[in-house]
Amino acid sequence: MNKKEIHSATVPDCPIRNVISHITDKWSLLVLYTLEQKEVLRFKDLWREIPDISQKMLTSTLRKLEDDGIVSREVFTEVPPRVEYRLSERGQSLMPHLDALISWGLEHQNSILKDRTKHSTSNN
Repeated sequence: MNKKEIHSATVPDCPIRNVISHITDKWSLLVLYTLEQKEVLRFKDLWREIPDISQKMLTSTLRKLEDDGIVSREVFTEVPPRVEYRLSERGQSLMPHLDALISWGLEHQNSILKDRTKHSTSNN
């Protein structure tokens, strides 16, 4: 990446910055990871899989991911209505990159936690 691209990425309305912020927030990562593991989930089932997310935040996160074409939402005209969520083709293409990030986090988790502890005790 050259200096011009780096500068452009730091501008608030930069498309790269905008897209990355949508997929790397705490809840989006958990929703994407959960949908990758389960393939298709109804709202309540997805909510149960991520117990510390509120219904409002899950709704907001799903809408944002659906607007970006990363999650697909299918409504079945039944009584009561049934709605299912799954990764779209675009979402599936994103997962190898997120899986690499998750693997990196798992690989370095213990050393990062040790460093945090070391630095927090030295700062007190």
